[in-house]
Amino acid sequence: MITLNLESIIHLSPEQFKKLAFANPDAVLELTEQGELVVMSPTGGGSGIRNNKLTVRVGIWTEQDGTGVAFDSSTMFQLPSGAFRSPDAAWISLERWNTLTEEQKETFPPICPDFVVEIRSKSDRLKNLQDKMQEYINNGIRLGWLIDPLTKQVEIYRQGQPKEVLYNPTHLDGENVLSNFVLYLDGII
Repeated sequence: MITLNLESIIHLSPEQFKKLAFANPDAVLELTEQGELVVMSPTGGGSGIRNNKLTVRVGIWTEQDGTGVAFDSSTMFQLPSGAFRSPDAAWISLERWNTLTEEQKETFPPICPDFVVEIRSKSDRLKNLQDKMQEYINNGIRLGWLIDPLTKQVEIYRQGQPKEVLYNPTHLDGENVLSNFVLYLDGII
């Protein structure tokens, strides 16, 4: 991952960022709330397997539960702060999702998910991911998990509460955001 500070040259508006992202579909780009352009590295095989396990587990629960919609790591959200972010997995309640127009749903949805997960890969700096999780909190997520397979720890982010750190957990609970969801971490951490 490379973060470029473009502030001294240009401030990308949301429309300019969208044009840049759509004009370069092979580049995975994000824009921080500070206006920094983030160029994401492709994942390796191990990260791809972990991300797939996460996406499948969240997706199956979402289909069975029926109260929301789940998204994979290719989905870009336009956050209220103006940042554009793609979590490794996300979930939004149907009630909130259905407030968007069909056009908004098909582009970069202008909404902050209720729930996000980031999984650290070898190429990720932990501080960058922690800053990203704080950005999600600032924009309204209710629950977020930063899973670090390198240190076997999970940071849990909740609205209005300090970050909680778990060491070598076997599972995570969706609490009151993803009711009755338990993410077993075998093969992920």
